[in-house]
Amino acid sequence: MMRALCLLSFTLLWCDPFGAAQAQSQQAPEWAAGTWSTLESEHGPMGRHEHGYVRVGDRFYLLGGRGDRPVQAFDPASETWTTLGMPPLEMHHFQPVEHHGKIYVLGAFTGGWPTETPIPNVYIYDPASDTWTEGPPIPEKRRRGAAGLVVHADHFYLISGIQNGHTDGHVAWLDRFAPQTGEWIELPDAPRARDHFQAVVLDNNLYVAGGRRSSYGTGQPVELTVPEVDVYDFTFNRWRTLAPSANIPTERAGTTALRYHNKLVVIGGESQWGLSENPDNPPAHTEVEVFDPATETWFNMPPLSEGLHAMQAVLYGGRIYIASGSKTVGATEVSTQIVYSPSN
Repeated sequence: MMRALCLLSFTLLWCDPFGAAQAQSQQAPEWAAGTWSTLESEHGPMGRHEHGYVRVGDRFYLLGGRGDRPVQAFDPASETWTTLGMPPLEMHHFQPVEHHGKIYVLGAFTGGWPTETPIPNVYIYDPASDTWTEGPPIPEKRRRGAAGLVVHADHFYLISGIQNGHTDGHVAWLDRFAPQTGEWIELPDAPRARDHFQAVVLDNNLYVAGGRRSSYGTGQPVELTVPEVDVYDFTFNRWRTLAPSANIPTERAGTTALRYHNKLVVIGGESQWGLSENPDNPPAHTEVEVFDPATETWFNMPPLSEGLHAMQAVLYGGRIYIASGSKTVGATEVSTQIVYSPSN
């Protein structure tokens, strides 16, 4: 199976594994030229995957992941780690977010492969006191894991996911949660189901790119990746799917995504490509692909030096930080932190 990026006459062509090519007409801007490097820090980070990594103020918090893992805090000024307390239960496969100085966990799993159980409540971590609070219950019929989560206008939006671990129960749901009142409201379904992705807000729109429909029960745990990009307009309360020319260039799941220079950046991931190229030790993806909503085209940032999936990125001071994750499809955990530093 072939994976290639071709640059010709200022047009980026993505050559898919079957030989088709999609034109992506935008060149990378100056800020997209930089380098990834490893930060050597004593006492961390702990090896883990399917975890969260969130900035609160001037510190980053590494939390969750498969197994029982303590919270760890990273100080970027001193480049040092501190190990903190344990969460109240095993939590993994989630996209935690910061809100008013606290970290919220919604749409997570607990338990082991392949029929992990959705966590029934919202959980809230307070970094100031290193304590957890069990929040309101998630409506029973809307519980799932491996879902996307964003904050917009003081409300949480929980997107898609899967109900029965990696087996079945793919959903296209969108729910709005009000942390002030505990109220849940069901919003229009996304155009399609997906899990193992991360969502991003750009201006007044919610962007969903990457992910898959995990189907271990049919022998396709990572194969059913989703190419389309779906966008939810908060103003008009409706979804749209972008044109096929705006599909994500490299289909994959287990990615991390963030807003950077008001663009959507999708990093790393896992897919059938790794299984096909090296079934004994399938590598994670190194791609760092950027979507420009103004032109609805993709371009590339420098790739990771080693593929990663099942992680989360933090933006701070113009740099992108990623701690831990897995370097192969499934689980080969790493205990390192990498950082992207722009050249300009």
